[in-house]
Amino acid sequence: MSIYVGNLSYEVKEDDLRHVFAEYGTVKNVQLPIDRETGRMRGFGFVEMESDAQETAAIEALDTAEWMGRSLKVNKAKPKTDGGSSGGRRGGDGGSFGRY
Repeated sequence: MSIYVGNLSYEVKEDDLRHVFAEYGTVKNVQLPIDRETGRMRGFGFVEMESDAQETAAIEALDTAEWMGRSLKVNKAKPKTDGGSSGGRRGGDGGSFGRY
């Protein structure tokens, strides 16, 4: 399971986030999504830790913590749902052209 980290400063780098979470255990992976249009960080990220216990400790310690001038929002990441994908809508629109 991954941890969602929201309300991040746009200046945050993967190594910064890795360092903060490493205080609570072994960090396996850090992802900071980039906006395709602007090329800048989107203000949130995901951290994967070695165990559920480490993730829980990090969430409890860092949720609402002040870091880089921001109050962090830290919780268990929710899995992606198929219904929210814009790709599915595009495929449906494309398929409708063939029916006319």
